[in-house]
Amino acid sequence: MALNEKDVQKQIEHMISFIDQEADEKVDEIHAKADEEFEIEKGRLVQQQRQKIMGFYERKAKQLEQQKRVQESQLINQTRLRVLKFQEDQIDTILSEAREQLLRVHEDKEKYRGLLLSLITQGLFQLLEKHVTIRCRKEDVSIIEKLMVDAAGQYKQASGNDVQIVINHTRYLTGETCGGVVMSNKTGSIRVCNTLDARLDMIGQQMMPEIRELLFGKNPNRKFID
Repeated sequence: MALNEKDVQKQIEHMISFIDQEADEKVDEIHAKADEEFEIEKGRLVQQQRQKIMGFYERKAKQLEQQKRVQESQLINQTRLRVLKFQEDQIDTILSEAREQLLRVHEDKEKYRGLLLSLITQGLFQLLEKHVTIRCRKEDVSIIEKLMVDAAGQYKQASGNDVQIVINHTRYLTGETCGGVVMSNKTGSIRVCNTLDARLDMIGQQMMPEIRELLFGKNPNRKFID
């Protein structure tokens, strides 16, 4: 049965309508897929940026925490140094006061004479030499000249050995020295410093832990006692 022109026109319109509908559906599908991909990409970018921001602030927080620890450590060290400096100053003051008292020891002539005799005799036993040279303050020469005989006698009585003692008149100890003697063998290669200053320094070092404890109490961080 032959189609007339009107039927042909209807079929064409129907086909066009079908094609248009399929095209619209395809466009809607493309739009939907594009929107979906856009949302996915947007979510990925947002998450990426969020991670970057979180990473930045995490690093910043760690840096600040590290800076805080460094500053706290520096503050603790500075405080500890100031405390140690204060303690050292207090100990130096005590030693200085002790030295001032030593400068007045020679005012008690009998006491100073006995002290010099003890220092000279100790020096002889430390050196164990046949010839000994003494350096002293110029103002002590007359006292030491009298004490050399007694010291040599005590040395011989204890050791059985004779010793010849001379005073170095070309090189005296300075007037700033509290007193005492510096003794050496004949060549000067062996020397014993028995000045009151040296004894004070030695006693100060030996008694430093006790002095610190008396002044500042026991140190809770100290594990061993000298």
